[in-house]
Amino acid sequence: MNDPDFSRRAFLAGSMAMPALAQQAERAPVDYRKLISAADLIYDQPVARSEEGIPVGNGRMGTLVWTTPTQVRMQINRVDVYANNCATNSFFERHNDYCGGCGYVDVDFGEEVADLRQHLSVYDGVLDMQGQNVAARIYARPSQDVMAMALRSRPVTVTLRMLRSETKYYGGQVENMVRDHVVTVQNRNHTAASRLHVRGQRIALTQEFREGSFYCQSAVGIAIAGREAAARFLNETDVSLTVAGEPGEFTILIASAASFDAKEDVLGEALRQTDAAAGGFEQETRDWWHRFWARGLMQLESADGSAEFVARNYHYYLYIMAASSRGKFPPKFNGMIWDTGGDLRTWGAQHWFANLSCYYEALPASSRLELMDPMFQMYSGMYGNCATAARQQWGSQGIYIPETTYFDGLEKLPDEIGAEMQELYLLRKPWEQRSAAFMQYAMNKHPHSSRWNWIQAASWVNGKYTITERGSGPYGAVSHIYGSTAKVAYLFWRRYEFTLDRDWLRDRAYPMLRGAVEFYRNHPNVKKGEDGKYHIHWANSNESVYGARDTDEDLSAMRGVTGALLRAAEILDTEADMRPVWREFLDNLAPLPVSDNPDALKPDNYTGPRVFVRGLKPAVKPSGGLLPDGNSLPMWFFDLCNLESRDRATLAVAGATFHAAFRNGIGPETPCSVLSKQAIAAASLGLADAVRYLIPNQMRVLTPERSTAYKNGGVLANRMTLREGPQALDAQRLGRASEALHLALLQSNPPAPGEEPILHLFPAWPKEWNARFTLLARGAFQVSASLQKGRIEFVEIASHAGAECRIRNPFGGAVSLARDGARAETLRGDVLRFPTRKGETVMLSPL
Repeated sequence: MNDPDFSRRAFLAGSMAMPALAQQAERAPVDYRKLISAADLIYDQPVARSEEGIPVGNGRMGTLVWTTPTQVRMQINRVDVYANNCATNSFFERHNDYCGGCGYVDVDFGEEVADLRQHLSVYDGVLDMQGQNVAARIYARPSQDVMAMALRSRPVTVTLRMLRSETKYYGGQVENMVRDHVVTVQNRNHTAASRLHVRGQRIALTQEFREGSFYCQSAVGIAIAGREAAARFLNETDVSLTVAGEPGEFTILIASAASFDAKEDVLGEALRQTDAAAGGFEQETRDWWHRFWARGLMQLESADGSAEFVARNYHYYLYIMAASSRGKFPPKFNGMIWDTGGDLRTWGAQHWFANLSCYYEALPASSRLELMDPMFQMYSGMYGNCATAARQQWGSQGIYIPETTYFDGLEKLPDEIGAEMQELYLLRKPWEQRSAAFMQYAMNKHPHSSRWNWIQAASWVNGKYTITERGSGPYGAVSHIYGSTAKVAYLFWRRYEFTLDRDWLRDRAYPMLRGAVEFYRNHPNVKKGEDGKYHIHWANSNESVYGARDTDEDLSAMRGVTGALLRAAEILDTEADMRPVWREFLDNLAPLPVSDNPDALKPDNYTGPRVFVRGLKPAVKPSGGLLPDGNSLPMWFFDLCNLESRDRATLAVAGATFHAAFRNGIGPETPCSVLSKQAIAAASLGLADAVRYLIPNQMRVLTPERSTAYKNGGVLANRMTLREGPQALDAQRLGRASEALHLALLQSNPPAPGEEPILHLFPAWPKEWNARFTLLARGAFQVSASLQKGRIEFVEIASHAGAECRIRNPFGGAVSLARDGARAETLRGDVLRFPTRKGETVMLSPL
């Protein structure tokens, strides 16, 4: 509590605290270059596979850079290039839909380059390459969509190649296509037309994707700065620039652009960017990255090197996100903007929220919230389609965001198809009575979509496309997952918690929260039972349990999102008439499912502790194990079980659930899978002895998870994996582990969803590991602290919004509080509370 005592004793105590304040003011400056450079990639020889190339990007466009004996190769990719949208009838085979790719670029030196060494400076955002008679630096301009390859070399040839080619009869169009250097690939109703261009000493490749009313186009333009170059068409699919003259210095400029508007001149835009970049932008790039790194701090140290390993991978994760997540859409989890195999991308072009969340849930605490904007923009952009889907597919209100969806959500269905789908999916009409019209409509739909996921697979039999169903009626792994809607909405709320931005809350977060709550509250299968509680029926628990009652996912989601909505409505002083309705709904939700419930989905012979389970009987498909899915753990995500939880009974069950997942204990060889949230759960529960192993082991991937992929899906030379399959590069595990790292160092959890956060320093950090950090906390507090040899050295809190701060006493006894360097007051108690002013810096030190 606050101590207003200004007695002689307090004055003396304040005087004694001054050396501590002086020590904080003189703390060692951070050598960011040394710190961040530990995450650099250094290759002494070419990698065996293109997927192990080095990533370079500006957040909107990017490429892996890889080499052959005579060439440097790239595939230019963008986050806003899609071959189709949700209305497609042409892509209905698994893994065949595609996105991102714009063109191949090959830089040919004409002869083998010996002793080529590659060094990615993560701190500078620059890839340096040194070989016999060749030196190059590759970097991407943060402010515009152009990349540079600055060379000191013999003359080279730069070839721009199409990603796809097909020889097909197009009637009277064939000659015009040949004349205009156009290659069109048709897939049923869809066409992808690629065209080569020569504009003086510049070359370009454009793409146009069309199906019905859908249109997307892209362009890649290439120019040479500092030398003359000759452009020519090499063949039907390739165009080149040959640099003239003697060996020397010159720069290859590679620009790109994309649009969903056919009226936009993307070719002109790409070429204008090459012209604008001719004066150079290497220093601009380095400066941008230096500012990016200075916005946070993560210094870790341990005797066995594990902490340093974690820090390297953490900084690399942030590099990957900054290089790929600054555009109109989030990078796809499966390949991001690092594809090297053309259009091949295992799992195709749809977004799975469970996978996408790996990248984004860690970002708020990193103090780099702008990297979340593409994800927010995508889900806000599909709001209208999701509202239509809630009504058509489920007979509900609000919004329905499916677990798997294209970038624009779900298509509007014909009325008769939508009406029948609703009856079938709500189990009001037997699956065996589905109509021929419904099945015919489904024939051209993609089985990865949540809406059509009851389709297991399909094949061509005697020229006829034949569907194989999963055998559970309208159910598939993601067909009846409702919780993704609430999880997306809760991330919108979480951004508000970290910024206290009322405009964001009013304009962006509130519609999502309200849409999620109203979807659940009006869902025909959410009903109040005889016990007076609201129960949900026939819902999936993530991907493993089909059609169960009172699923862990949904009861957690309803609690979290409704609590947040009620608080948001109070803050905005809106919808006073609906608040009692939502409060009654929240207060009367059925309890979370636990193993001692007679209807719990559990093995018949289970006699273990009381733990959370995935749901209750009856269930369409009850398999999937006893405990909640370790890749989801919704009770933790929705702030229902953490060290600040008021509901201690739920917290006790959470602890038992976590320990039940590790019956043999946790040690140096305990694996933590790529998508797992177990390290996050351990940190949330304050389990430092689990954190010390789970975080580094998740980053290491002790057990590779994709036997059909290169290196079995294990860690590649570029620290990414192919866990999702061929040409589906990912850094998912680094995002998950980074979130756990944040929570081990600093928590700012509320006692319940929608309540005020309480800061807690080093709640799950091994005391013999040293750490110094600067992270963002809920309440819009930037927190800096240091733990050395088990002792907290300093605590500094910068208030970005002027909120009241609540923090667990980091020192145990009396605490001196200084405001902007001047001692202000003394605080005591387990939880310290004090007001702040916007822009103020508060320092805490022990008395």
